[in-house]
Amino acid sequence: MKDVVDLLARIFIAFIFLFEAYDSIVAFKATKATMTNYGITWNQDLLLSGVIFTLVLGSTYVLIGYRSSFGAFLLLLYWLPVTFIVHSWWNDSGAIQREQAILFMKNFAIVGGLLMIVAYGSGRYSIRRLFATTRVP
Repeated sequence: MKDVVDLLARIFIAFIFLFEAYDSIVAFKATKATMTNYGITWNQDLLLSGVIFTLVLGSTYVLIGYRSSFGAFLLLLYWLPVTFIVHSWWNDSGAIQREQAILFMKNFAIVGGLLMIVAYGSGRYSIRRLFATTRVP
């Protein structure tokens, strides 16, 4: 049962980031405008392309279970700074502060899931395990 839950957790976490990459590709110009609103103006095309590559690579590694710890580390390199930049609830007031604090904490729950993948790896149901147990004649 633990192995099935481990696989489901990796699938759910990977799809969050795959959707983030898809959304960044589809709304490339809108994402650049959002970056400008948050004060990120240096070489936006390069940054956004690098982020999309990192999201796709990291989430694919987590999803298939091949080098999942490295994939989760890549996702952390993106997710932690974005969480502090976008959901800076300590700068807001009123209802916006409460909403941003909740989103900040949800992002930190995702950080916890990624840290568990970094610490424990991909588990039994993974491509890495398949490669390790398959014998070539």
